[in-house]
Amino acid sequence: MSCYLGKMGNFTMSTPSLDTLIELGAIADAQGLQGQIKVRPHSTDPVALLSSKEIWLSLIPRRDAGVSASHEQASLRAYKVKQAKMHSGTVVMALDGVTDRDQALALKGARILVGREVFPKAQADSFYWVDLIGCQAKNLQDEILGEVIDMTEHGAHGVIAIGDASTKVIKQLVPFVKEVVQNVDLPNKVIILDWQSDW
Repeated sequence: MSCYLGKMGNFTMSTPSLDTLIELGAIADAQGLQGQIKVRPHSTDPVALLSSKEIWLSLIPRRDAGVSASHEQASLRAYKVKQAKMHSGTVVMALDGVTDRDQALALKGARILVGREVFPKAQADSFYWVDLIGCQAKNLQDEILGEVIDMTEHGAHGVIAIGDASTKVIKQLVPFVKEVVQNVDLPNKVIILDWQSDW
């Protein structure tokens, strides 16, 4: 069982709602002289980032940094991905319209977002972390443990942060391993865990 968690400004693609976009990484630096960018992925297995043909860039910090959603929405820019490959723990991408090092450096710090609908289909017993956020966590005794409010990487496996979605207060951290996770029902947004409420 595992988790994954056109020309610049010119190619036509309607701007999606921020609520439908998933942040997959951030541009760390330029790579080489041909306009390639070096991306620091948020996942150790950035399959969605590597397979995306179109991405959105935002030079605005995360919304929780005090930037209004409307301002961030207006800052989004679409790019076609010409090539993406892994290189020493980062993803190196070539974007249509970014042709030299100066253009690539101008994008440093930008967040990379893609639509959830473009993610490749997850393999059996694998899940995208973004799909687990918001699921209700229950144990084998049918006790509600809380809601999945975050997922993080912890060495060899993921960790589910369970708590109160409205306050974002984490009550429990549960390893996302097959010995604990008994069932994931994404259509009904329920995860069954072999876990006690007082652990």
